[in-house]
Amino acid sequence: MSAPATAPIRELPRTARPQSVLFMCGQNCVRSPMAAALARHLFGRSLYVGSAGVMKGEVDPFVAATLDEIGLDNRRHRPQTLEELEENEGLAFDLVITLSPDAHHRAIELTRTNAIDIEYWPTADPTLVSGNREQRLDAYRAVRDELEMRIRTRFRA
Repeated sequence: MSAPATAPIRELPRTARPQSVLFMCGQNCVRSPMAAALARHLFGRSLYVGSAGVMKGEVDPFVAATLDEIGLDNRRHRPQTLEELEENEGLAFDLVITLSPDAHHRAIELTRTNAIDIEYWPTADPTLVSGNREQRLDAYRAVRDELEMRIRTRFRA
């Protein structure tokens, strides 16, 4: 008996705007919650937005600080894994945007059993930057600004 075929990864045409998007990274504590907060701010209720990680991380205070600088409050965010998200909300997303290699590999596994489109946006991990507080905040600001630009471009805000 042959192995079941895997569903091909479909990419939405860049002009198509999905109804729902899930941002995923390695841990749901920096990049994916930052992207989700930005997308929610930019699109309100016109786009359903979620975030999850391959693993569950710890809340990162630099994320709250850099989002607060632009008037966004992310203090209610609690990191969750993809499995926790699936248990609580299901995986009814049109598009998964992965921000790290491990999240991308995990998302590809989802296409075996779900009709989900995937886009990979390689995004630097600001937690790897060392230095004083301001240098570290600058790394988070750079990620925030890059994500905002990519979200605006992709979803035409």
